[in-house]
Amino acid sequence: MTPASAPSRDIPHSDFFDRARRVLTLKEPVGLSDPDAVPSRGDHDLDPVSKAMAAVRPIKPAAVLIPIVDRNEPMVLLTQRTAHLPQHAGQISFPGGKIDPTDATPLAAALREADEEIGLAADVIDPIGYLDVYMTTLGYRIVPVVARVRPEFSLTLNPGEVDDAFEVPLSFMMEAANHQTHSREWQGLMRTYYAIPFGERYIWGVTAGIFRNLYERIYGA
Repeated sequence: MTPASAPSRDIPHSDFFDRARRVLTLKEPVGLSDPDAVPSRGDHDLDPVSKAMAAVRPIKPAAVLIPIVDRNEPMVLLTQRTAHLPQHAGQISFPGGKIDPTDATPLAAALREADEEIGLAADVIDPIGYLDVYMTTLGYRIVPVVARVRPEFSLTLNPGEVDDAFEVPLSFMMEAANHQTHSREWQGLMRTYYAIPFGERYIWGVTAGIFRNLYERIYGA
């Protein structure tokens, strides 16, 4: 396994944003709510049985924001969920949640959730585009929204949902050598998933899987 202190990809200040704008759009990706369109990305990337498990669950459309803070070294803003939540308690996540009927687009849902969870205002967010829909074993179909965030923001955390908000270097997250595969037992099955440990932070599961998709879309080719 690769330690958190391993060398990272050197990402020039503007290179990531230029690359992202060339390959991503805000056209809604396929597979968000159509049961006949199975997303190509998800927990089943490393664990094929997840696709069969997700197929029998109700579809739950969701959206998350991938906020890339435009500093001299680009940083990714992440949250740590509170320990008392019924699902994914204490895990590291992107700001986001379920798409409500009143949300006009996945982007609108991601912006609303980012404001509600951590007080990140829409006026500092420059949306770039959607990644592929990510399907989870529990039936969530998540649309990740990549966005540039101006660094002059302030946050107000919602203590009912978020314990902490912090930044990690984009360069570290976009270094393929830091993308590990781990396994653990879940409901009697051995599940395999991506993990990207960073110092004392353990980024894994859906969040790490979305980072892997981001890497493959922007740098994998």
